[in-house]
Amino acid sequence: MKPHAAMVFAAGFGTRLGDLVKDRPKPLIEVAGQPLIDHALEIVKTAGVEHCAVNLHYLADQLRAQLKDRPGLTLVHEFPDILDTGGGLLNAADILGEGAVFTLNSDTVFRGANPLLQLKAFWNPTQMDALLLLSAPESAIGHTGHGDFMWSEDNRIRRCEKGESGCVYTGAQIIDTRCLSSVGKRVFSFNQIWNRLISDGRLAGVLYPGKIGDAGTPEGIRASETLLTS
Repeated sequence: MKPHAAMVFAAGFGTRLGDLVKDRPKPLIEVAGQPLIDHALEIVKTAGVEHCAVNLHYLADQLRAQLKDRPGLTLVHEFPDILDTGGGLLNAADILGEGAVFTLNSDTVFRGANPLLQLKAFWNPTQMDALLLLSAPESAIGHTGHGDFMWSEDNRIRRCEKGESGCVYTGAQIIDTRCLSSVGKRVFSFNQIWNRLISDGRLAGVLYPGKIGDAGTPEGIRASETLLTS
């Protein structure tokens, strides 16, 4: 089953951005003249995805005003608690419907092919329950820290071990929402799901052929601006 809907994550506090998010949520920070949330929603639109959910929490009223009356878009206000990535998708599952969906972080920008179409081309539900879009470290502009996953040419992935320099998760994936119901928690990260899928041989990854900008820090925002405008 091909993914039929998308979830864009926009509820986070953006604490690494310091004063930049003192009076506005991270998804409204502009990169190359456009708020991060609009970069993400343009990716969803150009991939031909007609139904999209966006979760809100921190300074939700500002995002609600930015996104009101957009066709095919449902806003999901997480209140009183922020639910993390897995919990956020589970909270929106009834809206998105059962089966495979795209998820996309709103603090990553892409230069190159549409990341959702890249995922769609490699999605094979008979072999995987989640497919992560990965970037080579040298193509992840503004990213700091170690890699996330080791990738092989058959699209199998595993967690990086100490001393390994692996690929970076871009914040885009396809995941079957039926994976979420077994967790038994309201607040949880995708990491909990991914670890189980790795053990079951049901987590896969594909390399993004372009470059990404990690806009999660002030330095990353500047690097992302340069990436999109140079």
